[in-house]
Amino acid sequence: MPQLILASTSPYRRALLERLGVGFEVVAPGVDEHHLTGESPTDRALRLATAKAQAVCARHPAALIIGSDQVAACGAEVLDKPGDAGRCREQLGSLSGHTAHFYTACVLLGARLHLAHVDTTTVLFRALSADEIERYVARERPFDCAGGFRAEASGIALFEGIESQDPTALIGLPLIWLAGALRAAGYRLP
Repeated sequence: MPQLILASTSPYRRALLERLGVGFEVVAPGVDEHHLTGESPTDRALRLATAKAQAVCARHPAALIIGSDQVAACGAEVLDKPGDAGRCREQLGSLSGHTAHFYTACVLLGARLHLAHVDTTTVLFRALSADEIERYVARERPFDCAGGFRAEASGIALFEGIESQDPTALIGLPLIWLAGALRAAGYRLP
């Protein structure tokens, strides 16, 4: 089997991939994650996942590369990683009582393989008070997560519901699809 590389610096994606029990390395892709005017969230997620995989593949041409990216949107507003507490509170305030969509793209790229998938997860946020948002942000500090929350931690208490084909996609890597793609590439998974 070729060397498997995760093209990501995300500790969340790394922890998710570890669940599959396959050996892999992590390589930072070094890709600029800028917005393109008029680009849909789905297209942006797929473009960036592909760019990350291609950047690492250029340095490791014999390897099998996993690239992934997630773009969150509430209506027409794209929700990037907040970066700090103030922006996190703003994002959660704008999500309060609304529905957001999380587009998680995953690409498996090798010398003779290019598989791609985009998972869409819909999250309905309950109405959040300013005190609830403040307590959550102080407790979790989810500044590196699109939308300003961690569903795998206490952020789940912010929701009224989630609609998804793959619950791991909301965390950052759609493992159901990826497991199938890895099996198709010859990896033995349970």
